[in-house]
Amino acid sequence: MTEPRSSSNSRRNFLRTVAAGATLGPATLLRQPRTATAKSPPNLVRGEVHRTGGTLNDSGGLVENQREIPIAGHCDVLVCGGGPAGIGAALSAARAGAKVRLIEVAGCLGGVWTAGLLTKIIDGRNKNGIMREILTALAARGDQVAKQTKGEVYDPELCKLLLEEMCVEAGVQFQLHTRLVGTVTNAENRLVAVLTESKSGRQAWTADRFIDCSGDGDLAAQAGCHFDIGTGDECECQPMSLMVLLAGLNPDAVPEFIREGGAEAKPRLLKFMQDAGIHPSYNAPTLRHLHSGIFSLMTNHEYGVPATDAAAITKATVQARAEVHAIVRDLRQIGGPWKNLRVIATAEQIGVREGRRIRGRYTVTGEDIVLGKRHDDAVCRATFGYDVHNLWQDGSNPEEVHRFRAAGAKPYDIPLGALIAADVDGLMMAGRCISGDFIAHSSYRVTGNAVPMGEAAGLASALSIQENCLPQDLPWSRIKKQLLQTQQS
Repeated sequence: MTEPRSSSNSRRNFLRTVAAGATLGPATLLRQPRTATAKSPPNLVRGEVHRTGGTLNDSGGLVENQREIPIAGHCDVLVCGGGPAGIGAALSAARAGAKVRLIEVAGCLGGVWTAGLLTKIIDGRNKNGIMREILTALAARGDQVAKQTKGEVYDPELCKLLLEEMCVEAGVQFQLHTRLVGTVTNAENRLVAVLTESKSGRQAWTADRFIDCSGDGDLAAQAGCHFDIGTGDECECQPMSLMVLLAGLNPDAVPEFIREGGAEAKPRLLKFMQDAGIHPSYNAPTLRHLHSGIFSLMTNHEYGVPATDAAAITKATVQARAEVHAIVRDLRQIGGPWKNLRVIATAEQIGVREGRRIRGRYTVTGEDIVLGKRHDDAVCRATFGYDVHNLWQDGSNPEEVHRFRAAGAKPYDIPLGALIAADVDGLMMAGRCISGDFIAHSSYRVTGNAVPMGEAAGLASALSIQENCLPQDLPWSRIKKQLLQTQQS
């Protein structure tokens, strides 16, 4: 009689089998999965994979066997993240003559604009260059609301199409459904490659310059850059919000609640909801009419969720979706113009306001905003004030928030130095992960600033290759001249 194996050994063997990439069940008996040889990349058409081997050790970890990762491609400039900043970076670098690859985790370009269903571009109307180009196109191709708002209130589906067309026309090579999972730096602490995971398996990509437009600073963190998160010892961050699209409401029946009719629309809508016994977690619910009786609604806050914790984000997303559906159900029960209200889509990704802030060669601070600081190497001028959504569910904020609000905000410059990583060469940042403090971040994080940041980072990366120097050694006059030429053309 065979001696039974211990449960721990059985578990170890089972996990070793799973780690090796085997498929358990009857299909295994019929056909073994097709694998690629160690020296050749997998044939994706034939469904080949590079299988993983490893050992589950007694300390509760899995030691993965060493394996060769295929180099999927090389480019001049690799942009991580296809949101507003990434679009600006990729287009700018490509138009400057660089071979550009854009890596995006979602199934579309646009980030929070599209997968996040944001529907409003803030602090973009005073910008030139690519930001103005996008707004102009959204207004020209959009419906009446888009035209009235000069593209600031837009159709997310149209935005997806527009951004894809712009990138294709510029020659940007982009890959969707692909997540950054690692980086490689050389002996001189220069970034030389990134690793991604997708349906194509693990792949390596090399480039001469890299730009982190991931929002949460994923690329820079993987590369070993120093960063800050939130404020205080607990790294408290602003809450997340899940956007929702609605139909079944006549805009002419509820004009007093539509945000573009005036700032008083928010408190009116909140009072209307509270009088009906509806208590949203966000105390400034925002209703926007996009077109054809389709609205966007922001009425949710998820507090205390780290942007780098997938389990916590999952829980927040589930809670947020349940809340917005319940709110819409309760509004529908009010009757009248609300009787046919329906959810037609919730965002693919919950809206994250705050992640890592990567240490750069300059740090934008709250004091810069109080002073309206100017810089010779300004990549854009931000005009949006402090926008710290309440950190805690009781509606309170840290004392520093109240102090800066009392001091007031002036338009200020974001310098190129805040876009250049301090700790790793060959790496720039654009968007909300640039170098700044908690207070300043609440202002520059909006997407109207992200695009010109990306535009400057893309151009600096491309020009630094042409000049055979790193971005921090490139004369600002060279970048400024090119920016002016492209923005005036």
